[in-house]
Amino acid sequence: MKIAITGASGNVGTALLRALHNDNSVTDIVGISRRTPPEDEEPYAGVEWHSIDVGAADEKQTISALANAFAGADSIVHLAWIIYPNHDRELLRRVNVEGTRRVLEASARAGVKHVVVASSIGAYSPDKARKDVSDSKDTPPLRREDFPARGIAGSHYSEDKGAVEELLDTFQAAHPDITIARLRPGLIFQADAASEIQRFFLGSAAPVQLAGRGTIPVLPLPRGLRAQAVHADDIAQAYRLAATTGASGAFNICADDVLYPQDFADLLGAGTFFEVPPVAARAAVFAAHRSGALPMDPGWIDMAMGVPLMDTTRAKTELGWTPTRTAKDTVRELLDAMTAGTGHNSPSLWAEDDDTKSLPHLGITVAEAVRATRVGSVSPQIDAKLLERYLGNHLTGARGAVERLDMMTLNYQDTPVFPQIARIAIEIRADRDFLERLTRELGLSPKPVQGAAAWAGEMVGRLKPNGRVAKRSPLALLLESEMMRSAVMGKIGGWETLRDNSADLGLEPGIFDDLIDAAHGQLQLISDIHHHASLTALRQDRETYRG
Repeated sequence: MKIAITGASGNVGTALLRALHNDNSVTDIVGISRRTPPEDEEPYAGVEWHSIDVGAADEKQTISALANAFAGADSIVHLAWIIYPNHDRELLRRVNVEGTRRVLEASARAGVKHVVVASSIGAYSPDKARKDVSDSKDTPPLRREDFPARGIAGSHYSEDKGAVEELLDTFQAAHPDITIARLRPGLIFQADAASEIQRFFLGSAAPVQLAGRGTIPVLPLPRGLRAQAVHADDIAQAYRLAATTGASGAFNICADDVLYPQDFADLLGAGTFFEVPPVAARAAVFAAHRSGALPMDPGWIDMAMGVPLMDTTRAKTELGWTPTRTAKDTVRELLDAMTAGTGHNSPSLWAEDDDTKSLPHLGITVAEAVRATRVGSVSPQIDAKLLERYLGNHLTGARGAVERLDMMTLNYQDTPVFPQIARIAIEIRADRDFLERLTRELGLSPKPVQGAAAWAGEMVGRLKPNGRVAKRSPLALLLESEMMRSAVMGKIGGWETLRDNSADLGLEPGIFDDLIDAAHGQLQLISDIHHHASLTALRQDRETYRG
């Protein structure tokens, strides 16, 4: 059996690949992703990869490329979806809704007779029964798959999932020969996705290390909050079953337990909680999001407080699916992984701080690079305080660059230079991790205020409107590429200083030559970004933000 997957390198895609590799009935797997993962590493090995953006500007070319990739497939699992940049509704609709339409059209063109589409609990319309929940232990009724599914206004994610449901109804009526299954999971978590989820919803500056340590005295939560979740490996089994059995129709997928306010308080180590009006919670998220401190927008509160709780009887009886983890255990795994900075080797799931990940330009891990670099002790001729101050300033710059690149990878997914941005983000993060570890190995502790200054400067930088408030200015990418060029030039100076003083610092000089060479490669990538931005930013007849 041959199965093709769009969005195959993401959170669910990675889990689904693990599941399909263990299914003897699956003989061929086609993976489709905008950024393909390392093809020699599990679970991405043994997969036929195609780099295709379902929301690319050239619709005809995209459909043709998808149809070619789908050729000979027995089933397609459509997982591709983006939630950033969340201020660009045109882009989100083009990738999420129009991208789904393109996948469906390509499947028909390729003659594929079965398609499984990732819907969501977020596709459901508001459940009025949720408003009747006043006590922290009350539970609204569980809804089956016939509950209306047209989304919740105010949430871009929910609106687009509802639009996809309508699109599937229309396509199915026009193509009765094609069987469509749609899976509606709750919140999907796994340890491998911890860093990605933190980036998308909390931001890299969120103090996730406090979770579960009893340092939160009391937890404020929206009144009436209830949640359902599912482990990525469990939803992957549901997708596997749907794809291999030719299932049809909608299926609710979530763990058996519902998360109540006390569960959240226990998981986060608070022990106690107090409930606030949902409108107050929404206002707080709105303010934090507008300031740039929180990636998550208030639409997620609208969705969380409006969607029904799901009944999973159909998935259990017709698919034969059973969850193996509780929602509470799944969230606990996620929080533990966030605290540890866990990630995966997919371009979508890379870790915030992972010493086991390679320095891409050296081909060894951060820890190995530090061990190879530290070959002796620091000479008494070196002023330790000045060295500490110098490295602290470079760490400040590196942390600020990582913060800015985190936002660039979210905000510029629709540009033709996004691959360059993504690669630079990974390399500069690895450089920062190396410098931080090396600084500790030298026995130095730069003042925390320097790191705070980098964070504060980045927050202020996000407020800069560049002449636009409601949408991205064409100048934004141009100016940010110029700032990143300056940051990399400064980093080269830092590597040169460490190399030139390596004998007195007890360091191996050769590794800094390698880092300098890599930084010049980063400058070339930045030049590519700047070239694109400089040719479009000042013109009215060209678009900067289109892939």
